[in-house]
Amino acid sequence: MFVDEAIIYVKAGNGGDGCVAFRREKYVPRGGPSGGDGGRGGHVFMESTSQLNTLLDFRYQPRFKAERGGHGEGSQRHGRDGQDLIVRVPVGTVACDHATGALLHDFVDDGDRFSLARGGRGGRGNARFATPTHQVPREAEPGRPGPERTVRLELKLLADVGLVGLPNVGKSTLISRVSAAKPKIANYPFTTLAPSLGVVSAGEGHSFVMADIPGLIEGAHSGHGLGDQFLRHIERTRVLAHLIDLSEETGRDPVGDFQIIDRELRLYDPQLLRRPQIVVGTKLDALEDPQKLAALEAWCRQQGLKFIAISAVTGEGIDRLIKVLGDELVPSH
Repeated sequence: MFVDEAIIYVKAGNGGDGCVAFRREKYVPRGGPSGGDGGRGGHVFMESTSQLNTLLDFRYQPRFKAERGGHGEGSQRHGRDGQDLIVRVPVGTVACDHATGALLHDFVDDGDRFSLARGGRGGRGNARFATPTHQVPREAEPGRPGPERTVRLELKLLADVGLVGLPNVGKSTLISRVSAAKPKIANYPFTTLAPSLGVVSAGEGHSFVMADIPGLIEGAHSGHGLGDQFLRHIERTRVLAHLIDLSEETGRDPVGDFQIIDRELRLYDPQLLRRPQIVVGTKLDALEDPQKLAALEAWCRQQGLKFIAISAVTGEGIDRLIKVLGDELVPSH
């Protein structure tokens, strides 16, 4: 199951208490207060790893608490520090404070580590309070409590190319054709309910990661059809491939379909439209009216958009599409 949102509770360890003790030994002429300090509580860190690709585990384990520090002991023995806790998340996770919405950290690299909560300081033992005028202190400090916070996690896929378009335009079929990804494919809208990633070979040792974004509909930017959940996965992509159905079974206007998705991208984040965008006419094998293809191609030429017609079933145009996408990602290629 692909889960890209989670809310977790984290708490750093409490500091250990200071100790009240006095040293009374036969061969120690200078006895006196000997209570040691408490150890600090364990810190809570968050670290990204490429070994995870979903936030599913946090649905079953949403609470994380680091170990408390050990209490001080006599003979000025310091309590041991609490063990640190590391919470591992997938690369691409964004951590925000749930109460304020403030960004805490954006985990874009494997092994990136961030401190979520620092352990509480250990309390001082009574040996720390001894002075020439106060030689028998009987006070010690309790350990400081470890801070706690609620964190909201959002996973944004890291991909070079994002496939966008209305439902059932052939995104899943395309990614299954050009990569080893095996998304569910069926002839009904919203077959794909979770984004999927595939690695595409572009020849000569070059490859790129392609993301199949579930179908968007009008109003996606405001949450219609779960669109706001899917759109965030486009934010990190470098190139957008906009798929448009050319078959006759929908009876839709290809230019109108492009404008619907284009508007949703603009309303969600205008910066998305500054990225290279390739218009891909799909289901060429089911095209019955050549004028439909010609009209879309002419409109793209007028708008300055690159256009490629493909059939993921027969393979027509696939190699050209991969080359064009590779050239956009690596201009010198």
